[in-house]
Amino acid sequence: MSFPRRRESRPKKRWIPAFARMTDQKRVMAQETLRKPDWMKRRLPRSVGQQPLTGLLRDLDLVTVCEEARCPNRSECFAHGTATFMILGDTCTRKCGFCAVTKGIPKAPDPDEPKRLAEAVRRMGLRHAVITSVNRDDLKDGGSNHWAAVVRETRKLNPTTSIEVLTPDFLGHLDQVDTLLNAGPDVYNHNIETVPSHYLRVRPAARYERSLRLLAHVKHSSPKTLTKSGLMLGLGEMRAEVLQVLRDLRANKVDMITIGQYLQPAPGKLLIERFVSPQEFEDYRYEAMLMGFSSVASGPYIRSSYNASETFLDAVGGSGA
Repeated sequence: MSFPRRRESRPKKRWIPAFARMTDQKRVMAQETLRKPDWMKRRLPRSVGQQPLTGLLRDLDLVTVCEEARCPNRSECFAHGTATFMILGDTCTRKCGFCAVTKGIPKAPDPDEPKRLAEAVRRMGLRHAVITSVNRDDLKDGGSNHWAAVVRETRKLNPTTSIEVLTPDFLGHLDQVDTLLNAGPDVYNHNIETVPSHYLRVRPAARYERSLRLLAHVKHSSPKTLTKSGLMLGLGEMRAEVLQVLRDLRANKVDMITIGQYLQPAPGKLLIERFVSPQEFEDYRYEAMLMGFSSVASGPYIRSSYNASETFLDAVGGSGA
């Protein structure tokens, strides 16, 4: 009795979606062009006035976070003659998934930087100066003494300018926070960035509770200093998680909050998982106001330093800076 010959079964090729087969750069381009909603396609204003400001910063050997972090509002801010200064170099000791700033071994703090920055604020005629920095976990004081020197020099040369600091977490060393607080900034900003469940992926070297403790400590140690934090959306967080973060911030007496859409700053960084609609941002703004924040900026293009002068005036009730 003869049996039919059995056909040899060939292994099936594993189907891989086209999106997964793309290089990182092409994947990002596809994501941006195919999935970007209309509300994220606003035309940015022409960078009129950007060249003189860029020249000033270059002459004074200063760095802006606007350029280093590739902020989508940088052309608009430069056009209005404003910028957020980044001190302590342009190299960070951490590598967060959402940030484009270079990780590496930073240079020693520049002792002349405080005076140069103060001079830049004077020449630009800023009413409200925002200062931030990279993480300097390599320094014993976390860079806090340099921070304090920058604030003092800026205040000395620009007595009517309000000063906002946007700081790292200093690894939770509250004595370093006090060093900066003693210099007398008007606003202390420390971004919570994302919901707790995303910290390992988004901010692996940071801790959610550590950031909350820092903000609570600032308000406890210096009640007159306005506290501020920022949150970015679009990385897969749930609405309930976002609302809980807002409650946690208010429970720790944070005065001001900014909420914006995460945008991938460079290839290889975290991909956008969702574009949050303007209506959702408006909903979060409404909920935050109900919770008691004195100033809430919530929208797709909002960043922690965007319109910082206006949000400061909102928080102080419209009085002059």
